[in-house]
Amino acid sequence: MLSYRHAFHAGNHADVLKHLILLQIAEYMGEKPAPFWIIDTHAGAGRYALESAHASKLGEYRDGIGRLWERKGLPPAAVDYVEFVKMLNPDGQLRHYPGSPWLASQLLRDSDRLRLYELHSTDVKLLQECFRGAGRQVTITAGDGFAGLKAILPPPTRRALVLIDPSYETRDDYANVVKGLQEALKRFATGTYALWYPLLTKPESRKLPERLKGLGAANWLHATLEVHAPTKDGFGMHGSGMFVINPPWTLEKKLHETLPRLTETLAQGDGARFVLESQGD
Repeated sequence: MLSYRHAFHAGNHADVLKHLILLQIAEYMGEKPAPFWIIDTHAGAGRYALESAHASKLGEYRDGIGRLWERKGLPPAAVDYVEFVKMLNPDGQLRHYPGSPWLASQLLRDSDRLRLYELHSTDVKLLQECFRGAGRQVTITAGDGFAGLKAILPPPTRRALVLIDPSYETRDDYANVVKGLQEALKRFATGTYALWYPLLTKPESRKLPERLKGLGAANWLHATLEVHAPTKDGFGMHGSGMFVINPPWTLEKKLHETLPRLTETLAQGDGARFVLESQGD
């Protein structure tokens, strides 16, 4: 797990889905006057230089944010997402990509708080540099995000968005997200939880959505975006998913408007498709 560096994958199709949904949830929460927290259990470095050795080695951003950068006629939620990325690239050249902590920080009001957890020692230092001078509004912890949830849930505001997106490098990660969510819901049943996961041919990945549905949450939304069909040898990630517990009531409509065009724009071959399903009161 500690070998994983998100810099290799920054701005790819999975980040597009994850960050577009993150922004939609956080913007909705900010529409109400009561303060809220955003808790990121696997925060990464905060922001990424796309011309760095890490990001340019695979260049995955070219088939992610790169395809949306100059695209006209995108749905409003996709336009909103691209505009936030452009904030980090004021000269109009796509050179930097924001991680979820940076995006979340842009939507905080004075009374809101951002709580970040990261285990990788190098990324923790980069995260601290990213938020130097942020003051008490942003707290960075070098440690396990699942353990952090046990310590801080429920938040004093009783309003929070928890983003969970581990690397899934090991089989344990799949079990840990189910257990972590199960324990978090016992402490804070009304929180909004947004879990990202990769679409792989591994049985752990294929079985995860049903395990999440089995947690018993009354309200959930599940969105997936596949950019191509699974390869014959089963190698690599062909898409990703977001499972949101207690989603904003506006999110499903936004994704119905957005996912068809997003799938078309990000398709890398035959089999590109999306799934959007939900359960609610």
